[in-house]
Amino acid sequence: MSGYVRNLALAARAAQATIAAADAATRRILLEGMAERLLAGQDEILAANAGDLQRARQAGSNKASLDRLALNPERVRGMADALREVAAQDDPLGAVTRRDVRPNGLAIERQRIPLGLVAMIFEARPNVTAEAAALCLKAGNAVLLRGGSEAAASNAAIAACLHAALRAAGLPEAAVSLVADTAREHVLELLQLSDLIDLAIPRGGESLIRFVAEHARVPVIKHYKGVCHLYVDRAADPELALGLLIDGKTSRPGVCNALETLLVHRDIAAAFLPRALAALRASGVEVRGDSATRRFDPSLAQAGEDDYAAEFLDLVIAIRVVDSIDEAIAHIHRYTSDHTEVIATDDPAAAQAFVDAVRSSAVMVNASSRFNDGGQLGLGAEIGISTTRLHAYGPMGVEALTIERFVVRGQGQRRHPLPGGN
Repeated sequence: MSGYVRNLALAARAAQATIAAADAATRRILLEGMAERLLAGQDEILAANAGDLQRARQAGSNKASLDRLALNPERVRGMADALREVAAQDDPLGAVTRRDVRPNGLAIERQRIPLGLVAMIFEARPNVTAEAAALCLKAGNAVLLRGGSEAAASNAAIAACLHAALRAAGLPEAAVSLVADTAREHVLELLQLSDLIDLAIPRGGESLIRFVAEHARVPVIKHYKGVCHLYVDRAADPELALGLLIDGKTSRPGVCNALETLLVHRDIAAAFLPRALAALRASGVEVRGDSATRRFDPSLAQAGEDDYAAEFLDLVIAIRVVDSIDEAIAHIHRYTSDHTEVIATDDPAAAQAFVDAVRSSAVMVNASSRFNDGGQLGLGAEIGISTTRLHAYGPMGVEALTIERFVVRGQGQRRHPLPGGN
């Protein structure tokens, strides 16, 4: 190992103590300053991003990948707004989540403290640089950021703005450390630093997630792929279901909360599927269907096992007609990635049965899959959407970047008598 990443982690670990010791007002002002620096540095950020986009196009990146990489003034403002929203949230540190007094008089508290040093390993999306930094700092953590080579210039430009805000606040720049050298061996080095890194969060394609999970000696929370389903129940309002389908599939097909599979109850298929297929076709979506779906349009490609397991991240969707809600749930259990599932129904009993049976990180009843997002769910931003059932599941905001410890207050209580005494 070169020691390059270890030296970054050592500096970040030292800086974390300073961030954790800062009071809530200092961290709030820091994040507000970061938002201002992003807006002030917009021209430099967009120029760097234009270079990344040009190189990505020359490398043959597809439309979805380019969309994830691209920044514009609206997206830079969105980053700044997310930082302000995180800054305005209640401070989580020191919060007591439980108090109890035991029969022996011990006062037991559960108290929130920082995780420590978080390693964020991600691809494509430059906004992750700013949002991950803000969430970690708000929770008293330091962050070690390793973005993908395709966004290297964009990430560096954003990190420069964040570092300027840290300097202005009199706080160590190393609290937000960027692994500027994107060589794969540095990821491997990072994943071995069990004495320095408290948590690794990979966010990107399936190959990245698997690489991190297989090689890490540090704890990992996976932001796995999004094989998201919409089930249109026999009692669904067809117009409502159509809106959920088009929004979930076409608004941004390259994101993890986009729909990939549509399940339709056989009793509503004749009323719903012809309209759905026409709307999808009008939106440029390629449809792959089972035999029952292809009866409405024989020109459709036949859907296979790989299609139902796929995260297309593109204008492609797989469709299956099912005989019951139980069959829809069984299909989801077989193919789900534990990300987001949606039911469209006017039957409260069916809605509750779906919610009770599906274990994914977010279950939507008559609402678009695109709402499984930290900003949309009131977290301000997210460091990722955890599909690992650990202390955090679903979008991870500030609170998910803390842990709870016990604080015990006593008056000299002992568990056992002293030898030879009381």
